[in-house]
Amino acid sequence: MTDQETPVQHIKSTAAHEFTAMSFVWRFLFSLTLVLATYNPTGYSYYEWASAALGASEFGAVQFFFGVVLLVGWIILWVATWRALELLGVVLAAVTIAALVWLLIDLGLLDTDGAAAIRWIALVSLALLLSIGLSWSHVWRRLTGQFEVDED
Repeated sequence: MTDQETPVQHIKSTAAHEFTAMSFVWRFLFSLTLVLATYNPTGYSYYEWASAALGASEFGAVQFFFGVVLLVGWIILWVATWRALELLGVVLAAVTIAALVWLLIDLGLLDTDGAAAIRWIALVSLALLLSIGLSWSHVWRRLTGQFEVDED
């Protein structure tokens, strides 16, 4: 910290310079964990577990608690993504991810045979969109040198 720099400025500048590719990977893994814990085609997800419990009239405090934990995670990620990207940014990121998926399919790197494959692609794409939203402020700072500040 320099003599002219306040503690808040030091923290902001340090945090902005510490964002790396690995920082993005961690955000992506967190987003992917939340998405796949909520639903995935394997049958081992909160959706399947809670549905089975509801069908057997055994939905209880444990299912409710984990549902609330997942809901809190979703709210945190969606609010962070929406605030960072806003409507236009979310649309542009989604279109870019869709274009990337199309390119990977055209190159033969992604297989879309079957509904399960398409679900996996959609789930990973959603996690990627959320991780872009979580990372965007850091990317913006690196690209422009400007901090994003909520003025609400």
